[in-house]
Amino acid sequence: MRSRFLIGLAAAAVLTAAGGYAAAQPSKAGAGPPSKTWTPKRTQWGDPDLTGTWPLDSLARTPFQRPERFGDRATLTDAEFAAADQSAAKQRSLFDKEERIGKLSVGHWTEYGEPTHQTSLIVEPANGRLPPMTAEGKARAAKMKSSWSHAVFDDLSDFNTLDLCITRGLPASMLPFPYNNGVRIFQGPDFVAIQLEIVHEMRIIPLDGRGPLPANMTTWLGSSRGHFEGNTLVIETRNFNGQAPMVIVGPTNQPVPTSKSMRIVERLTPTGPNTLQYEARIEDPVVLTAPWRMAFPGTRNDSYKLYEYACHEGNIQVAGYIRGTSPRFEAYRAAKKKEIEAAAAAPRPAPGS
Repeated sequence: MRSRFLIGLAAAAVLTAAGGYAAAQPSKAGAGPPSKTWTPKRTQWGDPDLTGTWPLDSLARTPFQRPERFGDRATLTDAEFAAADQSAAKQRSLFDKEERIGKLSVGHWTEYGEPTHQTSLIVEPANGRLPPMTAEGKARAAKMKSSWSHAVFDDLSDFNTLDLCITRGLPASMLPFPYNNGVRIFQGPDFVAIQLEIVHEMRIIPLDGRGPLPANMTTWLGSSRGHFEGNTLVIETRNFNGQAPMVIVGPTNQPVPTSKSMRIVERLTPTGPNTLQYEARIEDPVVLTAPWRMAFPGTRNDSYKLYEYACHEGNIQVAGYIRGTSPRFEAYRAAKKKEIEAAAAAPRPAPGS
């Protein structure tokens, strides 16, 4: 919600007082495509070791969808990268500037990281943009609501799943966000767990060869099954409930729905001591006319701290949005306004009295 801005600033104040904030030391973008010569460290049971913190903040300067001016060009020129790097440095400098003047603003709130050479996180289709929606997808998109797209809120159906502090969904949870970009991987002999800082979710991925869930059992993040192909962790996820957005609606993202038919295949490949390549192929024939694929480098940064994501604790902001905008609460707002005006007009005791 737009109110997250104020919540983020309050959180920044707490974190700064506690002695650190993730945005002060952004992660650096990782290496490119997988190295054919790299031999990753192994776990005690022989799997490639992917454990650690892999924050997405280093990707926040790379657009999700490619700006149309680049056409099918997948990488920046040296000059374009230099300009992007200069812009990122200016953004990062806001943190220190706000520290000097004692003011908390976007420099503490946002995690913009550093640019990559990619023109977009989407690499297929060739234009780096989401495929067109089907007729059904367009119909569902037209009905999607969120705190970014509406000014009047009447009930819970006017909010999306992130507004309600339920989930960002997939694949959105594996994409960078303005804040709380922590992603942490844990491994065991038969499971991989991926912890997501936003909405404090944990993806549990069995590696023991078990079969899929029945088709009628669905969840917000779907049901995942994983295995290793050489050094690459492959995760296939199905059984989505179709109620979360494919990407979070915002100033730069169009509403894209999901259906129970969505299928995601992710590939995580170590490329160096502290780097990996992440890829995900997403298909949802109910809402999109073709599959799409995103791919980008990741960097292990175990100094990045994951904090509690309280969202708006107790969902009080949802009630506030409804009471503050719904025609049903017009009398309530009028009464509150009179209370405030009366309090403002009441005589104040003289200082020292």
